[in-house]
Amino acid sequence: MPYELTVGLRYTRAKRRNRFISFISLISMVGIALGVMVLIVVLSVMNGFQTEVRTRILGVASHVQITGANGDLADWPSVARRAAEHPKVLAAAPFVQAQGMLSSDRASRGVVVRGVLPEAEEKVADFGRHMVTGELAALKPGAYGIVLGADLARALGVLPGDKLALIAPQGIVTPAGVVPRLKQFTVVGTFDVGFNEADAGLALIQLEDAQKVFQLGERVSGVRLKLRDLFEAPLVARELMARMPDIFAWDWSRTHANLFRAVQIEKRMMFIILTLIIAVATFNVVSTLVMLVTDKQADIAILRTLGAAPGSILKIFVVQGAVIGVLGTLIGVIGGVLLALNVETVVPVLENVLGFKFLSKDVYLIPELPSEVQLDDVIGVALISLALAFLATLYPSWRASKVNPAEALRYE
Repeated sequence: MPYELTVGLRYTRAKRRNRFISFISLISMVGIALGVMVLIVVLSVMNGFQTEVRTRILGVASHVQITGANGDLADWPSVARRAAEHPKVLAAAPFVQAQGMLSSDRASRGVVVRGVLPEAEEKVADFGRHMVTGELAALKPGAYGIVLGADLARALGVLPGDKLALIAPQGIVTPAGVVPRLKQFTVVGTFDVGFNEADAGLALIQLEDAQKVFQLGERVSGVRLKLRDLFEAPLVARELMARMPDIFAWDWSRTHANLFRAVQIEKRMMFIILTLIIAVATFNVVSTLVMLVTDKQADIAILRTLGAAPGSILKIFVVQGAVIGVLGTLIGVIGGVLLALNVETVVPVLENVLGFKFLSKDVYLIPELPSEVQLDDVIGVALISLALAFLATLYPSWRASKVNPAEALRYE
């Protein structure tokens, strides 16, 4: 073993006259470990939040949405068939979407009304897996059934079998003026996808019923597509518009661009802010090594008189700083990964102890705190921590290599 490594490791162990320096070294190591651990946990939670929100949104939205130049499609079966021929498209389903108001005996709520074909909608959305009562297949043409989000049903105070009125914005012109169009619907089911925007503001009715209520004739609002890979949605949308010049196509990354862009920016900012915690911890390494160099002036001088080169002295103190950085980073990575993998278990315990929820479904779209550990994030955090710790050792180690043996031994 090189003597520089031996001496450097020896200096990391506490001796009777430098226990305070070793204590500062321990504090530095703990600071680096906490910074690394917090950064890994926060990045993992934000990864999980982004994935969970994307999954929930796309469970009720679509990967790609096609519509016509006037905001509707007349020959939708042809458009759906041609879109489904694309090798990256799994399924296509027509839809009618409009604003409306639902009114029951207890309350009224403005909602987004979506007309669907149940058998086709099951292939592009996940409503079937999230039905609380009833089923999507209960939407029969001419029966005027309606499926509500669970929160919306609670707000209206209705249960399956209850009646409510749908008020459409398209009015009927009469001699007395424009009268709103009203149609009575029967609640046939409720769903809970865990996405507040849908659970509290979306109602599903049968496609033909929607065409009649909103006076669309045989037209629909558009066609929704499900892809093999959701991340290829922008490419597929461009290719479909190139094949069918008379249509417009939007992918999920554009329809919810603000949300996903905000999450991405927040993740970057949190990464920068929490990296500063690691940087502050590495400043303690500088303090530790500066005090150690001052304390070891005589030792350095003796090593120099025995023939040690300035570069060897530099290596000795770099070793000590590297040990603090490596151990702190290793402990932080292990602790951060373990905590990130068990966030869903730890958070409920903390919520019960503290008496409040970290995530309110009304504010954060999802009720649970998810976590997704990504290897790239862990490796990136570890490398940054090691790099900062190494940089922190350079100046004190350089100062040690410049110690003059004669000056250091003058008063010994």
